[in-house]
Amino acid sequence: MSIEQLTARVDRGEIDTVLLVLTDMQGRLQGKRLTARHFLEEVAEHGAEGCNYLLAVDVDMNTVEGYEMSSWEKGYGDFGMRPDLSTLRPVPWHEGTVMCLADLEWADGTEVKASPRQVLRAQLARLAERGWSTNASTELEFLVFRDSYEDAWRKGYRELDPANLYNVDYSMLGTSRVEPLIRRIRNSMAIAGLSVENSKGECNYGQHEINFRYADALRTADEHSIYKNAAKEIAAQEGMSISFMAKYNEREGSSCHIHFSLADDKGAVFANDRATFESFLAGQLACLRELTLCLAPNINSYKRYAEGSFAPTAVAWAEDNRTCALRVVGHGPALRFEHRAGGSDLNPYLALSAIIAAGLHGVDNRLELEPPYIGNAYLATDKPRLPTTLRDARDLFASSEVARAAFGDEVVDHYAHAATIELDAFESAVTDWEHFRGFERL
Repeated sequence: MSIEQLTARVDRGEIDTVLLVLTDMQGRLQGKRLTARHFLEEVAEHGAEGCNYLLAVDVDMNTVEGYEMSSWEKGYGDFGMRPDLSTLRPVPWHEGTVMCLADLEWADGTEVKASPRQVLRAQLARLAERGWSTNASTELEFLVFRDSYEDAWRKGYRELDPANLYNVDYSMLGTSRVEPLIRRIRNSMAIAGLSVENSKGECNYGQHEINFRYADALRTADEHSIYKNAAKEIAAQEGMSISFMAKYNEREGSSCHIHFSLADDKGAVFANDRATFESFLAGQLACLRELTLCLAPNINSYKRYAEGSFAPTAVAWAEDNRTCALRVVGHGPALRFEHRAGGSDLNPYLALSAIIAAGLHGVDNRLELEPPYIGNAYLATDKPRLPTTLRDARDLFASSEVARAAFGDEVVDHYAHAATIELDAFESAVTDWEHFRGFERL
């Protein structure tokens, strides 16, 4: 939607609300609901403000110590929210509403480097220096429950009612049970400007995914965040709930597979330049362990890495082999790799930034691609393993020369500290497992 189209619809009384949003460290949409007239008269040109603690809190929105950009000592001031008018779009699941994403800047006009959208913009600028752009898509799995979010909370997230009671992977019968919700999400996303390709069932009880056409990496990350927020809001309106936890229970986890390729003015780089493709892929293998934090940012993320679960455990690649972390698919101009390490809880801006940083490391150092892994990579004893805990991933990220060269110390320190906050919160909690394990019997 252009600003002229928005103005016309506001004048006709069709639009009255503009959501001005940013994406926080957890990949969530945060922001303000503005009257449409105020947005047009003031905010579209001059921007708005938001408290800078939005990039310095934990998942529960608690203020925490240790962030350079924001603290009680610094007074928790504002940063500017500069509307990116190219992201204006209708929000059909709310009446009379449109949305606009914002880039973040300080009062002097400099960008907020640790903002996820700015992190990705910086990596895209590195690609642009070489005449390259991206084609990327994210495949995001989720679990659907017939309980509302409020009922799930009151139940303590125990004994919830999944939308399907058996494996509905590719099942037409099973997916029909939840089609009224999934159809509404699909159609709403299409009206909001996302190019929907399909939906399908998955393996865990009540597990589904909706897939979208590839786009440049920034648009893909924007639309991923919008879709994830929208799916939850639409489910809530239907009295249901959706979870994007990477590992909800002992069955299959929920992934976010990322398909990635490069383009230039001649077309598909990977198809036209095999050496670049191989070096870019070799960079993924070389850097995966130290950049895993960008793909698996939470305590729960690491429970997804389990043998025989369709989530990878070994740092390996092969053609069309779903046991490997990197799966090469497509032919000719469609040649690409599928990055399988990410869970559905990732922040898409950071995940895509990590893929670009790893690939450029491979290209700049002319890394040679090892032979493809043949067979079941879960049994590989000669391959490095993905980190198995958030602590290991944080330490690898914090000490990564590749990460610091690509993102800068400010960004690395910021997100390493976010992992520390998550670890401290988890280690201070007493879990249900401990109660059942030890209340009587220990």
